[in-house]
Amino acid sequence: MVTASDVEVKLKEKLDAADVTVIDTSGGCGASFDVAVVSDAFNGKMLIARHRLVHDALAELMPDIHALSIKRCWTKAQQAAATQQAAPAAAAAGTS
Repeated sequence: MVTASDVEVKLKEKLDAADVTVIDTSGGCGASFDVAVVSDAFNGKMLIARHRLVHDALAELMPDIHALSIKRCWTKAQQAAATQQAAPAAAAAGTS
């Protein structure tokens, strides 16, 4: 059985990921995961190439994974930009 921790470790190791979020959506059987990955390995790559990198990183585990939903494949710069955009919106929501 594949665990969320197994998926996280592989993604961090293979993609030198700065941030990885893995959610087991299978109800505990380890067959379905949602993932979000932040890695500079994605620099200059289109979305499909980023998804291929994620799948390649998990190649050893994929025979035991039924479903993999890649929610986000960001570079560190994209994550920083998203965080900066979210901060003013969160502050504005707090003052309403």
